[in-house]
Amino acid sequence: GVAQVAVVVREDGPGDKRLVAYVVPNGELDLAGVREFAADRLPEYMIPTVVVLDALPLTVNGKLDRAALPAPDVAVTVAGRAPATPTEEILCGLFAEVLGLDEVSADASFFELGGDSIMSMLLVSRARKAGLVVSARQVFERRTPADLAVVARDVATADGLEGSGDSGTGEVPLTPVMHELLDRAGAERIAGVFQSTVVMVPAGLRLETLTAAVQAVVDHHDILRARLDTGPAPRLLVPPTASVAPWVRRVDAGGAGGGLERLIAEQSRAAADRLDPRAGVMAQVVWFDLGPSTPGRLLITVHHLAVDTISLRVLIPDLAQAYADLAAGREAVLEPVPTSFRHWARALRTEATGQPRLAELPAWARLLRGSDAPLGDRPLEPARDVGATLRRVSVTASSELTATLLTAVPAAFHAGIDDVLLTALASAVAEWRRHRGQHARNGVLVDVEGHGRTSGGLDLARTVGWFTSTYPVRLDPATQDFSGLRGGGTVAGRTVKRIKEQLRAVPGDGLGHGLLRYLNAETAPALAALPTAQIGFTYLGRFADGLPEQTAAAWSAAPEGGLGGGVGDEVPLAHALEAVGLVRVLPDGPLLTLTLAWPEHLHHLDDMRRLADGWLAMLTGLATHTTGSGGGHTPSDFSLITLDQSQIDALEAELADKGGAR
Repeated sequence: GVAQVAVVVREDGPGDKRLVAYVVPNGELDLAGVREFAADRLPEYMIPTVVVLDALPLTVNGKLDRAALPAPDVAVTVAGRAPATPTEEILCGLFAEVLGLDEVSADASFFELGGDSIMSMLLVSRARKAGLVVSARQVFERRTPADLAVVARDVATADGLEGSGDSGTGEVPLTPVMHELLDRAGAERIAGVFQSTVVMVPAGLRLETLTAAVQAVVDHHDILRARLDTGPAPRLLVPPTASVAPWVRRVDAGGAGGGLERLIAEQSRAAADRLDPRAGVMAQVVWFDLGPSTPGRLLITVHHLAVDTISLRVLIPDLAQAYADLAAGREAVLEPVPTSFRHWARALRTEATGQPRLAELPAWARLLRGSDAPLGDRPLEPARDVGATLRRVSVTASSELTATLLTAVPAAFHAGIDDVLLTALASAVAEWRRHRGQHARNGVLVDVEGHGRTSGGLDLARTVGWFTSTYPVRLDPATQDFSGLRGGGTVAGRTVKRIKEQLRAVPGDGLGHGLLRYLNAETAPALAALPTAQIGFTYLGRFADGLPEQTAAAWSAAPEGGLGGGVGDEVPLAHALEAVGLVRVLPDGPLLTLTLAWPEHLHHLDDMRRLADGWLAMLTGLATHTTGSGGGHTPSDFSLITLDQSQIDALEAELADKGGAR
């Protein structure tokens, strides 16, 4: 159906760079079919926007007249089009719902619209609820509603997923992150390591119904019933049933008034103290009853061995559904869990001894070798630097800066928000260390924390458990022009590209380090003997902040506190510095908060404030550089050809000089 086609790279405005295919049809043309044809044969970054023309514009010499090619937004295009099928329509609606947008076109990229890997799990979960099965990996690879629609399956025909039907009860091997915690703290000191959240609940809640709803959720999600067995080979044991009645409490908060937040904080500490993983007490639920006509609050505290932050996003809607069903006199019916946590943990144990993971060992060893001067005046001391000494400082970006960092900057560099945050962090740390007279020859080792739900192609969007993966990277901005970085100069673009490639150089998907370090007895000693990272980095994704009580919906985040957690007062800290990014979604838009946490005896508060300010300043510089038409590809963007960064830069510059884009 295509008579002629011209593919060009064009730039129609700052940051608006795209690959465009101008097509002259030969008869009737199925635009969706063209897109599907390209998606089946090309990597995502090479799939062009398709513009239909009656004829290609030519110069007097008969060559393509690039200047006369119309911009995509003034022609009939596939990009920006409305959904063409029922599946595309569902996915467009889900994209908009998850990203908080009014509408999304069928060819809009999830990640260029501000999505991230954590939000992709939410998209997968909501797609299943809407009757479609897609995986988080497919979201990352396909990115658009149109491309996802090609691979999406109907829930009714997807019952044969690997892992479905595998019982979640019985022995559950510990995962790498669990082994790391036990090795560092010991089983006797980990009771206070937890995740928690506070949500609004309907006025007139009934304790009996709430307890029954919690029971339904615990019956449905096996790992919540787990008990830690600390024998010679530590493991989790999941019984078929467990009574949750002792886990659920009511607190009369009708007279709390302005002291409600303090009361919740006190009860949160008490709830954490009641957790006992060795006795199988993995959760505590506290209802703050504010009277029959006032929405109450619900504190949910779960031991970290049983949940991560994504798990909380699964548990809250399930608890709300169970309560609604039971309050209406119905049986609580929750969405199925395709893959049990036990199945996933056992699959990891097998994967750890497989040849593909063993082949990664030399690369991990090379990455970790090398000395790294202490960030503070001394190294981390496990006996002294414990949870009780943890201190924090935070800075918040403006809504305008946050929007640019979530969308324009990652899109311009064909990167993720993690790449952007880590570029700024590594640069801020390098500048901070220089001011302290420290010069790191090999950059700095950083443990990057991820959600971990990527291994084996399993459907884990509905699985509750502690999936977190952590792997080391060595980041070196390789510049001393920190003022140029802060100001958004060309050094900012070079630094993003350099750090992005260092992150892409991690062996495999990053999970292999934990598997080889903790689940393979033959490879563990070699990795244990190598240096470890002094900095931990986590991007927690987007969370709806507590809205004013007058507007907050039931089961949404409460004004008195949203996502939280604790490391335990006696637990030795894992890093000399923890760097955390979190986006709070507010009525006026998202806000990025950057938090640094450290043992109080290792760093001075003023130093940490200076470093946090530097992190934000570097991000501002990256945004400034991008809005000034900065951006471009890096070698890892091209899987079919081999180009180094200088060749890519030269090619993009040549195309830009000819009227195209980089």
